Amino acid sequence: MRLVRRIILSLTVLTALGAGQAYSQTNDNWRLDGKLIDAVGAIGDGQIDKASKQLDEVVKADPSNDAAWFYYGICRLYGRDLKGAQTAFKKASELDPSNYWYKDRLALTYSMSGEDDLTIATYEELLKEYPKKNDIYFTLVNLYLKQNQFDKAISAMNQIEAAFGKNENVTVTKYDILLRQNKPEEALKVLEDYNKEFSSPYVLTKLGDHSLAEYKDTAALDYYKEAIDLQGDYIPAILGEAEVWRVRRNFGEYFKSLRRFIEDEQTETTAKTQYLGMLLQRSEPRFIQNHKFSIDSLYDHLVLQHPADSNALKPAGMYYYATERVDKAKSLLRQNMEKNPTSLDATATYLQFLGYQGDWDALIPAADSALARFPKETGFYEIKNVALYNRKDWQGIIDNSLKVIELAPNDTSVTIPALANIGDMYHEMGREDEAFECYKKVLKTNPDYRPTLNNYAYYLSLKGKKLKKACAMSKKTIEKEPDNSTYLDTYGWILHLLGKDQDAKAVFKRAMIYGGKESATCMEHYAEVLEALGETDLAKVYRSQAAKKKAEGKE
Repeated sequence: MRLVRRIILSLTVLTALGAGQAYSQTNDNWRLDGKLIDAVGAIGDGQIDKASKQLDEVVKADPSNDAAWFYYGICRLYGRDLKGAQTAFKKASELDPSNYWYKDRLALTYSMSGEDDLTIATYEELLKEYPKKNDIYFTLVNLYLKQNQFDKAISAMNQIEAAFGKNENVTVTKYDILLRQNKPEEALKVLEDYNKEFSSPYVLTKLGDHSLAEYKDTAALDYYKEAIDLQGDYIPAILGEAEVWRVRRNFGEYFKSLRRFIEDEQTETTAKTQYLGMLLQRSEPRFIQNHKFSIDSLYDHLVLQHPADSNALKPAGMYYYATERVDKAKSLLRQNMEKNPTSLDATATYLQFLGYQGDWDALIPAADSALARFPKETGFYEIKNVALYNRKDWQGIIDNSLKVIELAPNDTSVTIPALANIGDMYHEMGREDEAFECYKKVLKTNPDYRPTLNNYAYYLSLKGKKLKKACAMSKKTIEKEPDNSTYLDTYGWILHLLGKDQDAKAVFKRAMIYGGKESATCMEHYAEVLEALGETDLAKVYRSQAAKKKAEGKE
């Protein structure tokens, strides 16, 4: 295979040599030609440095060798040396002005360098020599549009039509350009003229879209229907027709059209879910409520059409969750995980859903299953820990956290939170000395780790010991997060224990603004500070509110 490949490459080079220079039979030329052939072979094998050195020798020995300059430019492109590539391709083009590929690569290199004017000039020159190469026209059109040279772009499109005849892509491109020039009447005429001669669902749909934009829904519907008559599964026309029914508030026909769209086997699943997502986003809650059955049907058929596709199952599950059908949402998200067992996203989505629902009985085995499939994903240990915490399984959390540290011993973004968790659990178990040792290890590695600074400070305050140390740690947390009501509560409480009730009151007032009223403990602490300052009436208000929060289970 290597020999055949080398022969083909050799023939390619010999052709290039024949096109650009008189082929000599001298030994010197044979030697240079051999080096050129070897260099092209090296390029094919990915040995760019070797090829570059050989070509460098050739162009120095024979500066008139256009093929050598061309391949030398290719090497420079591989090396991302755009200026060097430009120089080489330009030299090759000067030596053989009739070679299409030399100029084409020169233009490409100008384009890669962002030199649009030179790119355009080179392609325009090529077009004069090769007027039948339609890819040059389209390249120029894109370049003209990039520079907002709309008239030149239209002229190029007209040249394409003159050379190759009308086609729907050229027609629609001209239409779009004319719209960008704010010439809607001329743009429409381009579509209408094409439609008089040819039948195209694409152009008919564009005519429908144009009519609908001008509030001519009857004309739009006629165009869409004609497009569908030509091609029954043409989705842009089906969606256009659906939009007409929506505008007319004929929702029976609207959802019928959408059903055809959802059931189309050729349409990508993501396109379907994106449309449904936009439908929900742009619709008022009343619309969704009034047409819940129809929207349900669309999602159900989406899942029926794509029963194992995560791009269908996940959005359907989230839709049912958003519309408070929790059991249906759970079933779909579980199905998504089971049908896609290697998908990290499908598994994480299901576990997060169980966490939001507080379904600890389901979350723990689901997390174990996830860890069996993704043993290195430490995040699943954290999700499981949420369930274990609500089960008051402190030892289970410690065991999980130790596994996390074992999995990523050198990753402090993982080990520090895990060690902090262990400390917190030791404290829950009444093993304060071990808890405080964990906290010291955390703060030795990261002196600014706020969750541990806060918890360590608060637990010291509960013991009434080392209050100055506790105050310094707590102060660091609110300096970093001045609107965190939990941190403010800790700091205010320590100030109170230090006898600084006026300062504590200011801190608690801020805590009340930023969420403190959601915590019974925070409001009880504030009430005690107010009582210490003699503001008993206000203290009673906060004690009463704290009692209500406790009754709601919000400590």
